[in-house]
Amino acid sequence: MVKKFLQGLNRRKVKVFFIFLLCSFLAWFLSNLSESYESRVNLDLNYRNLPDTLLLGNNAVNTMEAKLRTSGFQFLYYKFWNKRVNVNLGEVQYRNGRYMLLEDALKKQIEQQLSQNISLLDLDRRQLTVDLYQVSSKEVPVVAQLDVQFAQNFILDGEPIIKPATITVKGPKKEIDTIRHIFTSKLELAQVSSDFSEDVLLIFPRNLVNSIFSTNRVEVSGTVMKFSEEVFEVPVKVVNLPEGYQIKTFPNSVSVLCKATVERLKSLSAADIKVIADYRQLRNSDSNELFLEIQETPEKVYDLRPLVNKVNFVLEQQ
Repeated sequence: MVKKFLQGLNRRKVKVFFIFLLCSFLAWFLSNLSESYESRVNLDLNYRNLPDTLLLGNNAVNTMEAKLRTSGFQFLYYKFWNKRVNVNLGEVQYRNGRYMLLEDALKKQIEQQLSQNISLLDLDRRQLTVDLYQVSSKEVPVVAQLDVQFAQNFILDGEPIIKPATITVKGPKKEIDTIRHIFTSKLELAQVSSDFSEDVLLIFPRNLVNSIFSTNRVEVSGTVMKFSEEVFEVPVKVVNLPEGYQIKTFPNSVSVLCKATVERLKSLSAADIKVIADYRQLRNSDSNELFLEIQETPEKVYDLRPLVNKVNFVLEQQ
């Protein structure tokens, strides 16, 4: 029984001893962390305030090494997490064909972002060379790619509306000079019977590696109207006859199919439609047929076409 007591006492002494050692180590560790140290740390660079005439290249420096003086506690933070600092490119200078921030300006920017108890002693470079290049800019029209299937007797009223209709592209002059327009991704709609409005992504050429665009999507909308049909009997007029001749066509009038709203059809008449046949299309051939075309299309008419596309004729000398 005495033996067991002594064994338990020894185990308690061992535990007390280890706790004492741990507390002593922590006290020493915390005491040392509170002291001032000098060490090198990595800083992540975040570029800001880019001038309008410049763009940041793909080879920009992302990190920088700095020598700091601070407490051990602060260095623990920097060892586990890199400090992110903003680099104001509004102070960049152009020297010897390169854009750079000089040491004094760079140090001042970094010091302003460090805590009061941290001193910046040195940087790993005398200047920061920034991968920047001159850019041009221009407005480029957007072209919508639509595949819209309308419900029966419905049609698009006018052209689709694109907002914005143009976008700004910035990049090297050689690169952006090749751009004439930017297409939208394909917008597919089926059985459309009412107005539509959709956000659509833009498709950028893959070779524009150093160009940026003011937006990557646009709104495409359209006004959809219900239409009706009416057939008008319109006389055929032959133009560019040779001098001293007259002509008769068979038939001398043709049926023309017109698609418009009911209200618009009520205000139309055959006199508003002009169907012609150009005699010069024969070019001295022996044909006795002339092809027809619509010369004038009234406003707010969606479709207008003759139901036959040619007529026979007889040419007579006066």
